[in-house]
Amino acid sequence: MRARLAVLSEHATLDRAVRCMTSDIACFSRGALTPWVLREYQLRPARAMLESIERGLGRSFVATFSRQAGKDEMLVHLVAYLLVRNQRRGGSIVIAAPSFRPQAALTRDRLTRRLASPVCAALGGRAMRQRDGYALEVGEASVRFLSAAPTSNARGQTASLLLVANEAQDIDPDTWDAVFDPMAASTNATTLFLGTVWDRDSLLSRQMRFLEEEQHRDGVQRVWRTPWPEVAACVPAYGARVEARIAQFGADHPFIRTEYLLEELDGAGGLFPPERIAHLNGTHAPLTQGLPGEAYALLLDVAGEEEHPTGPGTWQPEARRDSTALTVVRIVPREGDRPRYEVVHRQAWTGVGHPALQAQVVDLARHVWKARAVVVDATGIGAGLASFLATALADRRGGPPVQLVPFTFSAASKSRLGWEFVALIESGRLKDHRDDGSALWRAFRSQLAQTTYETPSGSGRPLRWGVPASRGHDDLVMSAALTVALDDLDWRPRRARGTA
Repeated sequence: MRARLAVLSEHATLDRAVRCMTSDIACFSRGALTPWVLREYQLRPARAMLESIERGLGRSFVATFSRQAGKDEMLVHLVAYLLVRNQRRGGSIVIAAPSFRPQAALTRDRLTRRLASPVCAALGGRAMRQRDGYALEVGEASVRFLSAAPTSNARGQTASLLLVANEAQDIDPDTWDAVFDPMAASTNATTLFLGTVWDRDSLLSRQMRFLEEEQHRDGVQRVWRTPWPEVAACVPAYGARVEARIAQFGADHPFIRTEYLLEELDGAGGLFPPERIAHLNGTHAPLTQGLPGEAYALLLDVAGEEEHPTGPGTWQPEARRDSTALTVVRIVPREGDRPRYEVVHRQAWTGVGHPALQAQVVDLARHVWKARAVVVDATGIGAGLASFLATALADRRGGPPVQLVPFTFSAASKSRLGWEFVALIESGRLKDHRDDGSALWRAFRSQLAQTTYETPSGSGRPLRWGVPASRGHDDLVMSAALTVALDDLDWRPRRARGTA
């Protein structure tokens, strides 16, 4: 009798556990998807969406999470729970992403792994089927993963349970309105927009503004923001990591503001507003030559040659074309950390022939500044100058070798250069010399103020930046930005080598 009662008790306990996991997403996450358990900041928006789904309210929601805080994990737990719960009665989910590969496919693969976990499989995952590479089915319930690229063919699908725009900041609003929003029309399905805010023109920001008005009107929360301090309260190690990033890049860096603080950028605008330029302000004096015991580097942004050079190439700020611009920085080592950089000199040449420029740069590097390194724009015609300088500066007959660092501009490399240049400024690791009243100092500050940027949709949020041709030049700014390349070099003091 006791054995039978024990068996009945075990069955009753198991039955209660199954009922719990199929009626409460927190219980489902703990019981079926361990160790991928949702935290409270993930459960709150998930519960709000489930209420809308189960009551047929057809509400729309926006959820934004600090970078790597579990946005996609919340999504796959929510979808897995809906598939298991609706495996008999049926229902459809549609998840749209900016591209099928890698974005939609990554979410599909993550969901597949969660459904295959032992307890989840026992609850219904054994009935899981994958169809045509873009659909998963559990019993009669299904989810389809679609590309929202403007060229994709995604029409004809229906979402009866949930319609999702994942990474909505990178989905074209017109494509969403024409192709995806109608998928929830006949069923009044709940809709979720996930992503990172970035600029005000994105689909995510548009929906956020609209839903904030809705929730202000009726008091029902539809917009869920989880910035990094809220995540850090649950995961201290996460907080320590973000604090280190803020110390490195500065609190006003676009990545920090958008990815961790969930703030909107202004879209196309000035990359160097007055408060950012203020970070550059230094108190040290400019120099005309290197001082003993100090380390210097030359940063050269190369302009094209004139077909008929007119002379040594003095700087002509009123010229229609960019000049070849040189920035000299002093390297200030810091124990156990990357060095600081101090701008101590600027120089520019307009219309100079490269043979004349070669001789001047070699003399400046070897004799005037006794430089440790020269970073040179090796794009296009600059490749020839970079090759000559590499050979000339490596020749030990002229003194200790000078390291030549070529930098080739492309859309990707210029984007990285811009992000890292902003980080260098925000962190206080780059300082300009004090205002000496020179035309070049004023021109540099003017170019900074005229530099615009935009962050179009795309992997990694590419940065397009520079001074529009209608506004003037950016040669001095690009020269200073090449400071970023110095972070890859070893700035430990040189030690003289003698014989025993």
